[in-house]
Parts: sequence; structure tokens; C-alpha cells
Amino acid sequence: MKNTLCDHRDRTDESQADLAAAVGVSRQSINAIERGRYDPSLELAFKLAAHYECAIEELFDPELDD
Repeated sequence: MKNTLCDHRDRTDESQADLAAAVGVSRQSINAIERGRYDPSLELAFKLAAHYECAIEELFDPELDD
């Protein structure tokens, strides 16, 4: 799944550790999500979207085939 998490984090000048602490996960989890190695749970996706005050679709693109 593609994501723009790193872009959102850069715009707010947050480190991976800052974001991880804000949503209650490890820095390694944020790193894995940004690199596309881990898809977040629905609960975590909602927390990330709430943190950035945006829709989940602004952060994650499931690349669904039409």
C-alpha cells in the first residue's frame, strides 16, 4: 500500500519518534509503514489520520485495481 506519511511528517517537522509517541507505537513501526514494509491496522490508520487532521485516504492509497 502506498502512503504519504513521510510527506505529512516532513511538513510538520516531526521525527519518526515524535509521531510514534503521538500515536502510541514504536519508531520502528513508523519506519516500516513509511517504507511500505508494514500496513497499519485500521485503528492505527485512524490514529494517524486524526493526528494529521486528514482523511485516511490522504495518507494511504490501497492501489486497488479498477
